[in-house]
Amino acid sequence: MARGGVNRSALARRAGVDRSTIAQLLSADGARLPGGHLVAGLAAALGVSSDWLLGLTDEPERPGDVIAAAVTITEAARTVSDDQLLRWHREAAGRKIRHVPSTLPDMLKTEEMLRWEYQRTLGKTPDQAVGAMQDRLRLLRGEPSDYEVAMPTAELKACAAGAGYYEGLAAGMRRRQLLSLAEDARAWFPALRLHLFDARRVFSAPVTVFGTMIGVIYVGRIYLAFRSLDRVRSLAAHFDGLVREAEVDARDAPDWIEALAMRIDRD
Repeated sequence: MARGGVNRSALARRAGVDRSTIAQLLSADGARLPGGHLVAGLAAALGVSSDWLLGLTDEPERPGDVIAAAVTITEAARTVSDDQLLRWHREAAGRKIRHVPSTLPDMLKTEEMLRWEYQRTLGKTPDQAVGAMQDRLRLLRGEPSDYEVAMPTAELKACAAGAGYYEGLAAGMRRRQLLSLAEDARAWFPALRLHLFDARRVFSAPVTVFGTMIGVIYVGRIYLAFRSLDRVRSLAAHFDGLVREAEVDARDAPDWIEALAMRIDRD
């Protein structure tokens, strides 16, 4: 009623009952148990589900609305300057964020790495990528967020070796990127925790869980965004499994990455 700006008289008119009936339902002294017809009328009048009014679900939306809102498909630019990603981060500011990146964590990339990476990105410029990365860093520093990142050790080893995705990236740039990543992981611990797992033992697609609000899976050109509480919890449980299986703990990750970086010039 408060959310919709509906008073007792208006609700009674919409539900087709007397105002006294509404007063009895809202009374703190022995509340009346409504019948099914009345519950349905009230739910329709308020735009919520009957199950929610009866305390049988945590989802206030009507069944059709729940289905429509449970999963959304959003175009993905897969860049740090992706406006949709930034909106989700701002929406979840101050809450725990769990993240499995597709490469290195975007917000922990150096400026020179971002410029190398996005110089050929259609529709986005390196300057946009750098600016968006700085916005995301301000979120991390300015809010009491709990930010966890899990990623495979193979990704970091590929970066160090200049292999795969990182082919053609100069050795000095790769070294500086890994040293910067190690420094950030050390400086921001425990607000930022970086866990490293063996992808031969466990696997994860790129996924981000924004508190208990949104779970997002990146599948290429689109994001699959889940707002259903049980789906978000399932994705969070998947992430927690990666943390349990990590071969390098968040406390040790900075030293592990730093040692990897220091071997680049010698290899």
